[in-house]
Amino acid sequence: PCRETSMPALRRSVLYLPASNPRALVKARELPADVLVFDLEDAVAPDQKVAAREQLRSALALGGYGERELVVRVNGRGTPWHADDVSAVLGSAAHALCLPKVESAEEVRVVAALVERAGAGQALWAMAETPRGVLAIGAIAASHPLLQVIMLGTSDLVRDLRARHTPNREAVWYALSHCVMAARAHGLDVIDGVHL
Repeated sequence: PCRETSMPALRRSVLYLPASNPRALVKARELPADVLVFDLEDAVAPDQKVAAREQLRSALALGGYGERELVVRVNGRGTPWHADDVSAVLGSAAHALCLPKVESAEEVRVVAALVERAGAGQALWAMAETPRGVLAIGAIAASHPLLQVIMLGTSDLVRDLRARHTPNREAVWYALSHCVMAARAHGLDVIDGVHL
Protein backbone atom coordinates (compact mmCIF):
# COMPACT_ATOMS: atom_id res chain seq x y z
CA PRO A 1 0.00 0.00 0.00
CA CYS A 2 1.05 3.58 -0.60
CA ARG A 3 1.69 6.06 2.17
CA GLU A 4 -1.25 8.38 2.68
CA THR A 5 0.68 11.64 2.54
CA SER A 6 4.11 13.09 2.06
CA MET A 7 6.43 13.42 5.02
CA PRO A 8 5.49 16.14 7.51
CA ALA A 9 7.80 19.13 7.76
CA LEU A 10 8.11 19.12 11.55
CA ARG A 11 8.85 16.60 14.27
CA ARG A 12 7.80 18.71 17.24
CA SER A 13 5.94 16.00 19.13
CA VAL A 14 6.59 12.27 19.03
CA LEU A 15 4.14 9.87 20.64
CA TYR A 16 4.95 6.24 21.41
CA LEU A 17 2.07 3.76 21.20
CA PRO A 18 2.15 0.07 22.11
CA ALA A 19 1.20 -1.90 18.99
CA SER A 20 -0.39 -4.49 21.26
CA ASN A 21 -3.14 -2.06 22.31
CA PRO A 22 -5.94 -1.98 19.67
CA ARG A 23 -7.61 0.99 21.38
CA ALA A 24 -4.38 3.03 21.17
CA LEU A 25 -4.02 2.20 17.46
CA VAL A 26 -7.51 3.60 16.82
CA LYS A 27 -7.20 6.63 19.12
CA ALA A 28 -3.89 7.63 17.51
CA ARG A 29 -5.80 8.63 14.39
CA GLU A 30 -7.19 11.61 16.34
CA LEU A 31 -4.20 12.67 18.44
CA PRO A 32 -2.39 15.93 17.61
CA ALA A 33 1.16 14.56 17.38
CA ASP A 34 3.52 15.12 14.46
CA VAL A 35 5.00 11.61 14.72
CA LEU A 36 3.50 8.34 15.89
CA VAL A 37 5.94 5.60 16.91
CA PHE A 38 4.18 2.25 16.96
CA ASP A 39 6.20 0.14 19.37
CA LEU A 40 6.69 -3.57 18.84
CA GLU A 41 9.65 -3.68 21.23
CA ASP A 42 9.70 -2.56 24.90
CA ALA A 43 5.98 -1.80 25.18
CA VAL A 44 4.93 -5.30 24.10
CA ALA A 45 5.24 -8.43 26.25
CA PRO A 46 7.03 -11.36 24.59
CA ASP A 47 3.87 -13.49 24.40
CA GLN A 48 2.01 -10.65 22.61
CA LYS A 49 4.62 -9.68 20.01
CA VAL A 50 3.29 -11.76 17.10
CA ALA A 51 -0.30 -10.62 17.68
CA ALA A 52 0.85 -7.00 18.06
CA ARG A 53 2.67 -7.18 14.72
CA GLU A 54 -0.50 -8.44 12.99
CA GLN A 55 -2.69 -5.79 14.67
CA LEU A 56 -0.28 -3.10 13.54
CA ARG A 57 -0.12 -4.45 10.00
CA SER A 58 -3.94 -4.26 9.82
CA ALA A 59 -4.05 -0.76 11.34
CA LEU A 60 -1.47 0.58 8.88
CA ALA A 61 -3.31 -1.01 5.95
CA LEU A 62 -6.57 0.59 7.13
CA GLY A 63 -4.91 4.00 7.35
CA GLY A 64 -6.60 7.12 8.65
CA TYR A 65 -3.50 8.59 10.32
CA GLY A 66 -3.54 11.67 8.11
CA GLU A 67 -0.49 13.92 8.02
CA ARG A 68 1.34 12.20 10.85
CA GLU A 69 4.73 10.61 10.26
CA LEU A 70 4.36 6.90 11.00
CA VAL A 71 7.33 5.05 12.48
CA VAL A 72 7.50 1.44 13.65
CA ARG A 73 10.00 0.50 16.33
CA VAL A 74 10.84 -3.10 15.55
CA ASN A 75 12.42 -5.60 17.89
CA GLY A 76 16.20 -5.56 17.88
CA ARG A 77 18.58 -7.63 15.85
CA GLY A 78 19.23 -10.94 17.54
CA THR A 79 15.70 -11.29 18.91
CA PRO A 80 13.33 -13.94 17.56
CA TRP A 81 10.97 -11.24 16.24
CA HIS A 82 13.35 -8.92 14.40
CA ALA A 83 13.24 -10.41 10.89
CA ASP A 84 9.45 -10.80 10.86
CA ASP A 85 8.97 -7.27 12.24
CA VAL A 86 11.15 -5.78 9.49
CA SER A 87 9.37 -7.83 6.81
CA ALA A 88 5.97 -6.67 8.09
CA VAL A 89 6.96 -3.00 7.92
CA LEU A 90 8.59 -3.08 4.47
CA GLY A 91 6.13 -1.76 1.93
CA SER A 92 3.57 -0.80 4.58
CA ALA A 93 2.23 2.72 5.11
CA ALA A 94 4.97 3.36 7.69
CA HIS A 95 7.39 6.11 6.74
CA ALA A 96 10.26 4.67 8.77
CA LEU A 97 11.60 1.74 10.76
CA CYS A 98 13.07 2.57 14.14
CA LEU A 99 15.93 0.28 15.15
CA PRO A 100 16.37 -0.12 18.92
CA LYS A 101 19.65 -0.34 20.82
CA VAL A 102 21.84 0.27 17.77
CA GLU A 103 25.50 -0.19 18.65
CA SER A 104 27.19 -0.27 15.23
CA ALA A 105 26.96 1.17 11.74
CA GLU A 106 26.68 -2.38 10.40
CA GLU A 107 23.31 -2.85 12.13
CA VAL A 108 21.92 0.10 10.17
CA ARG A 109 23.47 -1.05 6.89
CA VAL A 110 21.97 -4.55 7.19
CA VAL A 111 18.41 -3.22 7.54
CA ALA A 112 19.03 -0.53 4.90
CA ALA A 113 19.98 -3.28 2.45
CA LEU A 114 16.67 -5.04 3.17
CA VAL A 115 14.73 -1.82 2.60
CA GLU A 116 16.55 -1.18 -0.69
CA ARG A 117 16.16 -4.77 -1.89
CA ALA A 118 12.41 -4.60 -1.21
CA GLY A 119 12.13 -1.22 -2.94
CA ALA A 120 10.15 -0.11 0.11
CA GLY A 121 11.45 3.47 0.25
CA GLN A 122 11.23 3.74 4.02
CA ALA A 123 13.65 5.74 6.10
CA LEU A 124 15.52 4.46 9.14
CA TRP A 125 15.74 5.82 12.66
CA ALA A 126 18.47 4.55 15.00
CA MET A 127 18.10 4.57 18.76
CA ALA A 128 21.07 5.46 20.92
CA GLU A 129 20.20 3.85 24.23
CA THR A 130 23.27 1.95 25.39
CA PRO A 131 26.77 3.14 26.32
CA ARG A 132 28.20 1.32 23.27
CA GLY A 133 25.62 2.94 21.02
CA VAL A 134 26.41 6.42 22.31
CA LEU A 135 30.15 5.88 21.90
CA ALA A 136 29.64 4.64 18.31
CA ILE A 137 27.09 7.29 17.34
CA GLY A 138 29.40 9.12 14.91
CA ALA A 139 29.87 5.99 12.78
CA ILE A 140 26.18 5.11 13.12
CA ALA A 141 25.13 8.61 11.98
CA ALA A 142 27.36 8.27 8.90
CA SER A 143 26.31 4.68 8.15
CA HIS A 144 23.72 4.99 5.35
CA PRO A 145 21.72 7.62 3.41
CA LEU A 146 18.42 6.02 4.52
CA LEU A 147 19.17 6.97 8.12
CA GLN A 148 17.25 10.18 8.93
CA VAL A 149 16.94 10.35 12.71
CA ILE A 150 18.91 9.52 15.83
CA MET A 151 16.57 9.00 18.75
CA LEU A 152 17.74 8.83 22.33
CA GLY A 153 16.57 6.02 24.56
CA THR A 154 17.34 7.66 27.88
CA SER A 155 15.42 5.20 30.07
CA ASP A 156 17.54 2.23 29.02
CA LEU A 157 20.68 4.36 28.93
CA VAL A 158 20.24 5.57 32.52
CA ARG A 159 19.71 1.97 33.64
CA ASP A 160 22.85 0.78 31.79
CA LEU A 161 24.84 3.64 33.30
CA ARG A 162 23.67 2.54 36.76
CA ALA A 163 22.52 6.09 37.27
CA ARG A 164 19.28 7.68 38.44
CA HIS A 165 16.72 9.82 36.66
CA THR A 166 16.95 13.33 38.10
CA PRO A 167 15.12 16.52 37.16
CA ASN A 168 18.26 18.11 35.66
CA ARG A 169 19.16 14.88 33.78
CA GLU A 170 22.86 15.24 34.55
CA ALA A 171 23.46 11.50 34.05
CA VAL A 172 22.75 11.86 30.32
CA TRP A 173 24.21 15.29 29.52
CA TYR A 174 27.22 13.82 27.77
CA ALA A 175 25.12 11.33 25.78
CA LEU A 176 22.63 13.99 24.72
CA SER A 177 25.34 16.42 23.61
CA HIS A 178 27.38 13.74 21.85
CA CYS A 179 24.35 12.47 19.92
CA VAL A 180 23.25 15.98 18.93
CA MET A 181 26.75 16.71 17.66
CA ALA A 182 26.93 13.48 15.62
CA ALA A 183 23.43 13.86 14.19
CA ARG A 184 23.93 17.48 13.14
CA ALA A 185 27.38 16.73 11.69
CA HIS A 186 25.72 14.26 9.33
CA GLY A 187 22.56 16.26 8.59
CA LEU A 188 20.24 14.09 10.68
CA ASP A 189 17.45 15.03 13.03
CA VAL A 190 17.91 14.07 16.65
CA ILE A 191 15.05 13.41 19.07
CA ASP A 192 15.30 13.26 22.85
CA GLY A 193 14.18 10.31 24.93
CA VAL A 194 10.66 9.90 26.25
CA HIS A 195 9.42 12.28 28.94
CA LEU A 196 9.14 10.50 32.26
